[in-house]
Amino acid sequence: MPLDHTQAPVLQALAAYRDHHELGFTPPGHKQARGADPEARAVLGDAVYLGDVLASGGLDDRRMRGQVLERAEHLMADAVHAEHTFFSTCGSSLSVKAAMLTVAAPHDSLLISRDAHKSVVAGLILAGIEPVWLEPRWDPERHLAHPPSATTVAKGFADHPEARGALVTSPTPYGATADLSAIAAVCHRQGRPLIVDEAWGAHLPFHPDLPTWAMDAGADVCVTSIHKMGSGLEQGSVFHLQGDLVDPAALASRADLLGTTSPSVLLYAGIDAWRRQMALHGRELLGAALELAHTTRQSIDTLDGLRVDHREDYCGPGRADGFDPLPAVVDVTGLGLTGYRAADWLRARHHIDVHLADHRCISAQLTHADDHDTTGRLLTALRDLVHRAPALRPVRRVRVPRPAELRLVQELLPRDAYFGPAEDVPADQAAGRVVAEMLTPYPPGIPVALSGERLTDVVLTYLRTGIEAGMNVPDAADPTLRTIRVVAER
Repeated sequence: MPLDHTQAPVLQALAAYRDHHELGFTPPGHKQARGADPEARAVLGDAVYLGDVLASGGLDDRRMRGQVLERAEHLMADAVHAEHTFFSTCGSSLSVKAAMLTVAAPHDSLLISRDAHKSVVAGLILAGIEPVWLEPRWDPERHLAHPPSATTVAKGFADHPEARGALVTSPTPYGATADLSAIAAVCHRQGRPLIVDEAWGAHLPFHPDLPTWAMDAGADVCVTSIHKMGSGLEQGSVFHLQGDLVDPAALASRADLLGTTSPSVLLYAGIDAWRRQMALHGRELLGAALELAHTTRQSIDTLDGLRVDHREDYCGPGRADGFDPLPAVVDVTGLGLTGYRAADWLRARHHIDVHLADHRCISAQLTHADDHDTTGRLLTALRDLVHRAPALRPVRRVRVPRPAELRLVQELLPRDAYFGPAEDVPADQAAGRVVAEMLTPYPPGIPVALSGERLTDVVLTYLRTGIEAGMNVPDAADPTLRTIRVVAER
């Protein structure tokens, strides 16, 4: 029997909580906004506080007998063709760790694409998993890493048959996607599961012109961020499961081990409402977003000195297998600028924030929430950027390594390097040392160097010149990188 996707169990339970005038002598201590700071109420609105109730003993009874969350998760699974779905209020950073800890145990090995997000590296550190790095497909012209091929994954298993599974990122923050069907087939021939970090792909199940999403491609576990390309609240995430290679009870247990015992019902409500919105209207909303993205991209391409990355730039032999056009990645090097300089100027001059910026580009993330007003304001700002560019030059140049020079040798397990004895050394003395921290340009959050890798002069020069040009490396003990935390030498 088809499920009724007009239902939103969490939202409806919140409405019932208010209608019944429930009175809680429980957390949260603001007691339905009554005790909240008046200025906070004025800025945030009482709706935030009224929706902030306990999940157990508030939204539902103390034993969760109303199955509010369970029903919402069941509806989500049905909407995206998964067998099991779990909501998370700690972002996809937690969800991907839960998946990793379910598939591999301490000292087990896991095939992982080296373009993984820092949350994946954090999972390696917490679990003591040994990474077997899969090489991305590099675009040396644009200095981009695309997801690995199925052939690369197959070679990974051939070289490391003991690996417990594979983890790939698709889409990337730049919109490149992998052939997940082929990769899943490789994994399943080994009897191993495929985990997909699909944080940037929550919208993919809801329109046929978007790349195939992980569950339809045969992945075993996939993680999506509802707050990125969906309309949920920040930190709202879900992970989906299918097949018999990953135990759903074990996955739920790992999520419980890592997650908070005080989940935000506001985030649950945002996830629940987004599922209903997409199930009922997703094709229409995303169809309009794709049309808007197409016309916006065309308009940007008419501006002198600017160029948008297109499908033909990303896809082809030795490159990505698919492309999501909603992240509009704009190359600004034709203006003689870096993405860092352009991003800072757009915020200061036009109060426009771009998603990411690097040495060559900025990315304007488009979703179903955009319209001709928002994209018109973006285009106005970009036209002004073109006009003002001469006054913004010169810019500091980033010395970007060749792909082969970016790859560092993994000398120690990430966990051992991170938790072992460490010392801070001047950056000009760090080459040849094993790094004990993550050095991650953010966003997008892919570590250039991670704990256990041996640093080189080339990579250090890249990071130092990047910081001088505007790169942000927030996870380093010294974000200026005047000093680097390295493994102490005996």
